[in-house]
Amino acid sequence: MKKLSYLFIALFSLSLITTSCREEKSTGEKIEEAVDDTGDAIEDAADEVEDAVDDNK
Repeated sequence: MKKLSYLFIALFSLSLITTSCREEKSTGEKIEEAVDDTGDAIEDAADEVEDAVDDNK
């Protein structure tokens, strides 16, 4: 019973160590994400302008 308890404690500790590390993005990934976000924002703005023009017709 004591060995089983130690096994569960060890497995729990291992799971905490492996899941607590977060992934860090590289500079290239950050730039790519920023470019994608900017493109999405421009696309959204263009859609809003198109809707405004259609409403004024």
